[in-house]
Amino acid sequence: MGDSCHSVATEAVAGQHYVALVGPPNAGKTTLFNRLTGLRQKVANFPGVTVEHHIGRARANGGREIFVIDLPGVYSLDAQSEDERVTADVLTGAKPEVGRPDAVVLVLDATNLQRHLLLAAPILSLGLPALVVLNMADDLEARGGSVDTTALAAQLGAPVALVSASKGDGVEKVFQFLEGSVARPAASVKRVELPVLNDLPGCRTWAGKVGNKASYRPPAPPVWTRRLDDVFLHALYGPIIFIIVVLAVFELIFSGAKPAMDGIEALIASSGAFLGQLMPEGMLRSLIVDGVWSGVGSVIAFLPQILLLFLFIGILEDSGYLARAALIADRTMSRVGLQGKSFIPLLSAYACAVPAIMSTRTIENPRDRLATILIAPFMTCSARLPVYLLVIAAFIPDERFVIPVLGQRTAALAGLYLIGFLAAFLTAHLLGSTVLTHQRSTFVLELPPYRMPSVQSLGLRLWDRAFIFLRRAGTVILGVLLILWALANFPLHNGQPPPVEQSYAGQIGHAVEPVIKPLGFNWRIGVGLIASFAAREAIIGSLGTIYGIENASEESTGLQAALRTDLTPPAAAALLVFFAFAMQCFSTTAIVRRETGGWTWPAIQFLYMTAFAYVSAWAAYTVFS
Repeated sequence: MGDSCHSVATEAVAGQHYVALVGPPNAGKTTLFNRLTGLRQKVANFPGVTVEHHIGRARANGGREIFVIDLPGVYSLDAQSEDERVTADVLTGAKPEVGRPDAVVLVLDATNLQRHLLLAAPILSLGLPALVVLNMADDLEARGGSVDTTALAAQLGAPVALVSASKGDGVEKVFQFLEGSVARPAASVKRVELPVLNDLPGCRTWAGKVGNKASYRPPAPPVWTRRLDDVFLHALYGPIIFIIVVLAVFELIFSGAKPAMDGIEALIASSGAFLGQLMPEGMLRSLIVDGVWSGVGSVIAFLPQILLLFLFIGILEDSGYLARAALIADRTMSRVGLQGKSFIPLLSAYACAVPAIMSTRTIENPRDRLATILIAPFMTCSARLPVYLLVIAAFIPDERFVIPVLGQRTAALAGLYLIGFLAAFLTAHLLGSTVLTHQRSTFVLELPPYRMPSVQSLGLRLWDRAFIFLRRAGTVILGVLLILWALANFPLHNGQPPPVEQSYAGQIGHAVEPVIKPLGFNWRIGVGLIASFAAREAIIGSLGTIYGIENASEESTGLQAALRTDLTPPAAAALLVFFAFAMQCFSTTAIVRRETGGWTWPAIQFLYMTAFAYVSAWAAYTVFS
């Protein structure tokens, strides 16, 4: 990410026009960003920091392309967290490598205007060309609220646009502003003098007066939101509903993605066979068909399940339910020394630990943030899914429990997610009672109203994550599989590849076998484990190469049969437990190093998780033997 960020920063410094998009959390800022930029966007970080944000290109009405930077959501420019510090530094020009933005689009929630106006004072006082966007216009009107945008613009000294970003209504006014800001330098904008900036009570009074003079009528509280909260936030029903939602997601990941997975596997198999027919027998054919095509294809085959996971997380987040889940989780997390703000990074770690660790910058308390970073890799990321699905399919029958809607395989998968969750909380408790002891910090969270998720926003999110996943499959995982192919086919004997037991890969596997034998693993599993430390999902293609199985995937009956000959059921349980707890991700280790400023904490984290995984796998093997 650092290279892409650097290129964008260089372009901005070189004279490119760019506009900063800023606003409080839950104001619909990212939805507006998606409307403005569509697919012309990428995830990046500013040089020197790892706060994830999006940079996109919007085409103004005059046809000129403008960079739009979606900054982290903030409530003020009085920076408390890393996210807030980045936003404040960019807007004030404190990042010379990026340059000061040419204009600002301030996105506020029209249904929560008087509280969100608190952010308008510091933003408008910067003296940058600014457009105040009142989002959720449709919600404001539907609930009987109103505002005089002309009067509000006069009070703020900046144009005001009433917009519904989710529906696209009024977005043309934003494009008009982008075009106008190109020709209007910041120096020509009169700086708004607001003496209340350093006086929070005075700022609240100012915001109330501005709203009153703009004839702002707050919308009626949504009755159905209160009724849903009575259920979802109930001390007893709330956690039960959350557990049911999670189990439903797991069941759909198994059943809903199967047709798409079958189609991808059939396409990979047929295309691999066709490609093999075009090439003569030899090392090159083996490299291309077995090492590249089948290896990468075995990872791509579980893309539908990854996208389903991201889809459900997106729906929970955009609907407003995720904020309620954080509030519910705060009651439990407080017992292990964490707070509700850790919940969102930990939940996103179910998709990938790398962006989850980046998102911990929203946590103001340094010790809470460090504890969240250290336990995030315990949450079962999507890269573990192929291993889980492969071993579960090989050893657990596809049968239902007494309850017809819950399958045994679903229960096993849910159990693996649960033990990862419990290990994270156990570790948090150990940290909180030893090296990271501190007073519990206050948890404050604004609950957004329930909303229907935007199809466009969800679609863009899935496209973005699919691209990231495929890029990983085509780079890191491909590199691992090519190295493994070479290790499995060399040294040559009489010009021919040796038996896999005599290859370099076999020699490595036999060298580590004494260490992993107490877990019920043999040298073949050892080779797969070594490969998986670079990328967890690479073990599928690695085992396929070791066993000589083409088109190996978690649904491959040949690979499942091979595993059943090498692993006993207790050893299979040990393998699942090992993958549930082991670090096994160089990318995550690198991000932890960047976030903690050195190698001390990543080394401690890696050694602790590896030891925890080994001991737990040995215990599982012993108990089930």
